[in-house]
Amino acid sequence: MGIRHQAKVRGGAAVAVVALLAVTAAGCGAGGGGDAKGAAKPSQPQSQNAGAQASAPGKEQSAAPAVVIATLKGQEGMVLEINSVQRDPGGFLTVTGQLKNTGSASYKDTVAWRGIELKGTGESVAGATLVDKAGKKRYYVLRDTESRCLCTTGVSSVDAGQAIPFFAQFPTPPASTSEVEFNLPTFAPATVKISG
Repeated sequence: MGIRHQAKVRGGAAVAVVALLAVTAAGCGAGGGGDAKGAAKPSQPQSQNAGAQASAPGKEQSAAPAVVIATLKGQEGMVLEINSVQRDPGGFLTVTGQLKNTGSASYKDTVAWRGIELKGTGESVAGATLVDKAGKKRYYVLRDTESRCLCTTGVSSVDAGQAIPFFAQFPTPPASTSEVEFNLPTFAPATVKISG
């Protein structure tokens, strides 16, 4: 039991306490079969914790992905780099990327990014749209039940040299649509390919 105890303590603070209690309870409560059950129980919290740790690097990568599929140039050195346009199983399409200020001064003219649909909901990129030219349809940013956009919010300015993670979710175009034109007010439009 001492070797198991040492191995569990090295695993991590919260998981170690849970594992130690489970091993101790299993060891004290039953014979040989109890140890096997006790050893199996701690693996559940550890695997859940491992999943959380594995998703953390994914979050960091999504904040600064290496692949840029489109670059939109805006005013005063603003650049929007699009990293993915992905169909999601829930019936929506997510555009992710980064807003970057390559200029020498802080950019504060973000009001146009809100669009006219959600002007009253605060600072956001809700003015973004997708245009399916083949299907002759325009798609607007989705909203939740309280009319808040499913997009990046709280961007009142972008300091010189700053990069801000960007995302916006739209209704998904038909499966036959393989590319759309992405628009955000004050930026030049760009045609992007859909994956997924």
